[in-house]
Amino acid sequence: MYGELKKDIVEIIKKLCEMKQVELIDGRVCRDHVHMYVAIAPKLSVSEFMSYLKGKSALMIFDRHPEYRAK
Repeated sequence: MYGELKKDIVEIIKKLCEMKQVELIDGRVCRDHVHMYVAIAPKLSVSEFMSYLKGKSALMIFDRHPEYRAK
């Protein structure tokens, strides 16, 4: 993931973490995946948050970059 897509992914992940009140401590967007170090409140399970993050971020990326929908 390069250029404008990488910037959009960073922005989207920050926004979604903020919406769920999850602290994004550190993160890296690599070529084909994302590494994140987050602090999640005990009331929210890790799997629940990751399902939310993956689903919403994919939809938001496809809205901004429809050419990636087929990939």
